[in-house]
Amino acid sequence: MWKPGYVTNGLMDHRLDQAIDLLSASGYSAIGITLGPAHLDPTQVTQQELDSIARKLNEAGLQAGIETGGRYLLHPVRKHWPTLASSSKEGRELRQRSYFQAIDVAAALGAPVVSLWSGANDDPQRDAQEVIELLISAFIPVLDYAGTKGIKIGFEPEPGMLIESLADWKSLRELVDHPALGLTVDLGHLGVTESRDPLGLLGEVLEDVIHVHIDDCRGGIHEHLPLGEGELNLPELVNLLSENDYQGQLLVELSRDSHRAPELVESSMRFLNALRD
Repeated sequence: MWKPGYVTNGLMDHRLDQAIDLLSASGYSAIGITLGPAHLDPTQVTQQELDSIARKLNEAGLQAGIETGGRYLLHPVRKHWPTLASSSKEGRELRQRSYFQAIDVAAALGAPVVSLWSGANDDPQRDAQEVIELLISAFIPVLDYAGTKGIKIGFEPEPGMLIESLADWKSLRELVDHPALGLTVDLGHLGVTESRDPLGLLGEVLEDVIHVHIDDCRGGIHEHLPLGEGELNLPELVNLLSENDYQGQLLVELSRDSHRAPELVESSMRFLNALRD
């Protein structure tokens, strides 16, 4: 059975220890820790602090997942920048180092998965094949490093990015055959990029899925909505995962709703509990 969890980008007004306590008390068994200044900055955290967080997680009964989608972690003005596909070598290497740090954090906290994405293409005039080749050349060392630490990399297709759909994922998977590589699926994104047949298209990639985010969607708009407030048949999608023995984390991701986090932590848990009954 999958592990219900919540991503800390929806808990930005809580300290990490508060978030852990809140989720544990609400019945969750996983927490997606979004790396950044609010909760855990991989450039500043000490080994002693990591050890303390690991103990806290263990006492709370929460398995961590590491999320790397912090908006301004690497650039104070430009969101989600730079990327593994940036035209600048220095930019690609900066993002690469941030992923190495994320893998180290995952290993320290006992997190089985680091979730990441491709980022956007910074120059539409560049040859598409060249951009993909840059992405892959920067990505392979990340996968290799993850493999040395026993960590899996969950690659997430993200609307508006270079790899945005499940079809894009399948193309990437054909080019990158690595034991550390798996797929992060955001069920809400299926309503944006796979709206013609979310269930059928998810079924085509089930064997790749190692990490899942859950949120709702309406009108094909990429806006993470609380569970049950959109148009997706989330019970149907989660049931498909359950039928195929998905045992990873199922993390609620509501990054624009920190101001009402306690309410949504509770209501999301009720929704997930209903899916398990």
